Amino acid sequence: MNLLAVGAHPDDIEFGCAPVLIQEVRKGNAVRMLVLSRGEAGTAGTPAIREQEARQAAGRIGAAIEFLDFGGDCHLEYKPAQSLRMGAEIRRFRPHIVLAPHPDGNQHPDHAVAGRLVRDACRLARYGGLEELSAWPVHKVDNLFFYNITRHVGQAPDVVIGIADVMEEWEAVMNCHQTQVTSKGYIELQKSAARLLGLATGAEYALGLYANDPVRLAGLSDLVLSARNF
Repeated sequence: MNLLAVGAHPDDIEFGCAPVLIQEVRKGNAVRMLVLSRGEAGTAGTPAIREQEARQAAGRIGAAIEFLDFGGDCHLEYKPAQSLRMGAEIRRFRPHIVLAPHPDGNQHPDHAVAGRLVRDACRLARYGGLEELSAWPVHKVDNLFFYNITRHVGQAPDVVIGIADVMEEWEAVMNCHQTQVTSKGYIELQKSAARLLGLATGAEYALGLYANDPVRLAGLSDLVLSARNF
């Protein structure tokens, strides 16, 4: 199975959904990370350093990583040309599952833009009549999920995944981004949020995802775990 994770900046994927990627790599699935900027507007770290940190983190995850120029940090634009470009990446990699930043507004405008671009691209990749995508075969993504980066209040997640088995590795992945974690308490924030969600849903640590579409099951009895802990 192919999984594609998209982030607006170096470290978005690592902070937001790396635990589930680590789990999937351990299962033998292929993971590709697409990063749409090099953190050019950031106060800490140069673009070259930020890229190197992300490449190191991807190596720890066991994922391939590619950087795309979508205008640079703080310049991502929600427009058809960018969605089509992302649609081409989806057709090229042919993922079964796609993960992207939550499309609702949060602390950085690029996050929501990236989520919306990916959401639209997953649909455009299905359309056989788009001349701009004709170089690649049509592809239908099975499931699109959104992840939060450092926003941990508000809407309850649609899917909760236990991540206690990869907490140590997740911390090591986040620590690859030294330019970021030395300036703010990102690691403790993410670990604390995972602990709180885990306690609330019957797991030691957990990560929540948000479904773009209803989650389909073969049968109701396939739901063998419960998040009803209180």
